[in-house]
Amino acid sequence: MATITRSGHRLQRDSLGLSQIVAATLANIAPAMSFFFGFGLIVSGAGVGAPITILVAMVVVLFLTNTLAEFSKYRPSAGSFVTFIGMAFGPTAGAAASLFVVTGYCIAASSVVVIAGGWAASTLHLFLGINIPWQVLAVVVTGIVGMLVARGISLSTTWAAIFFYFELALLLIGAVIMLVVNHASISAAPLLFSSVSGGWKGIGLGFPLAIYLFIGWENSAMLAEETTNPRRNVPRALIIGTLSIGILYMFLAFATETAFHNNVTAISNSSIPFVDAFKASAAGVLLIAYLAGVTSIFSSLIGLTNAQARILFSSSREGLLPPFFGKIHPRHNTPHVAMWTYVVIALLIVLVFGTAYAIDPVTLFGDTGTMGTIPVVITYLLTNLALPVYMLRHHKEDFGVVRHLIVPVLGTVFMLFPLWGLVQPGQPYPFNLYPYLTLGLFVLSLVYGAILAKRDPELVQRIGSYVADEEY
Repeated sequence: MATITRSGHRLQRDSLGLSQIVAATLANIAPAMSFFFGFGLIVSGAGVGAPITILVAMVVVLFLTNTLAEFSKYRPSAGSFVTFIGMAFGPTAGAAASLFVVTGYCIAASSVVVIAGGWAASTLHLFLGINIPWQVLAVVVTGIVGMLVARGISLSTTWAAIFFYFELALLLIGAVIMLVVNHASISAAPLLFSSVSGGWKGIGLGFPLAIYLFIGWENSAMLAEETTNPRRNVPRALIIGTLSIGILYMFLAFATETAFHNNVTAISNSSIPFVDAFKASAAGVLLIAYLAGVTSIFSSLIGLTNAQARILFSSSREGLLPPFFGKIHPRHNTPHVAMWTYVVIALLIVLVFGTAYAIDPVTLFGDTGTMGTIPVVITYLLTNLALPVYMLRHHKEDFGVVRHLIVPVLGTVFMLFPLWGLVQPGQPYPFNLYPYLTLGLFVLSLVYGAILAKRDPELVQRIGSYVADEEY
């Protein structure tokens, strides 16, 4: 790669250790929020064997984890997917990926913003009898998170970790209580393949939703520039995070099904199975479940803003997006413009559709979560395909057929299942529109990338030029 002049600023190196980026990643995944709203639908497809479906999803995510881990060993970068796709397929693809995935992440982030307002409003009403519009609470939560992440990566990551571990403790306490109260119903059935409705077909029905429980597993890769020894710690964080969250989900699933006495119909008919199971087991301490939801949402919003906004920042710094977003706070050394832009756009999406169209928080959560996930999953697929190309172009001497070809190709094939679940024809309105909107965004991104690459010949040299642990 030719040497070029880089005028952009660097983020503060060695600010985060392995334990911090693991906690930040787990916080972004938000196990309470994800499990609360996703498990019932997984059971609808897989039956009592739903934990097996979660196990299969974890294995598939590990295929994707291998891709980011391998990229991070050679090119740790805050640009993450954009850097990896751009270095494999060229500047047009890199610029297109920057617009495509940042847009997807912003829309997906709005699902967290809306559920933050909705869940907080429900909690206040249920336990304190206070009625505050969820839109107001969404603004308050977004403002708090924005100020926190803008003040420093160590500070905000510490708070994300505190919220996450509090959430984890509450979830585990709740699950243990359910198992103790319903100990007579404990059986191995949820952990047996024979309990999956329809065998592999049942796993296929629940698999797309199980995959979505893990969304956010990739965030440690975006924190590479501020991580100590990123070539070692980022791959470790990716693997530790995926395994940890998968095991946690399986335990929560086992406890929830036990509390429901493995009644598939009752679980499927419950809007929030974990909360209903906990209420039936120990109604006097139901606040535990609601507090777990509150801390889960806070930690998730902190984690995703910290990590995903860095793709916007890095892309701007390398000239893929307007330079305005590539600024760093002179005192706190954070990409504050990218961060505020990211959370404010997510909030505006929520306020416009939630207020103008009078969409309730749970419905809007599903709408924005689905629409935002489609570009993200497509980006996963493209990054998997980019790995063998990148290795053969830049590190041919290290190319391994299994790690750099077979595993990423298998990961791509497996991820086609959840993608098909999102884009298949015959879905109800407005979900039937999302594939076409995504296609439009994809085409627009490609046109943008082609125009930018043609106007700026040096773009090919700038993509990936900000390596996390290299000076310049």
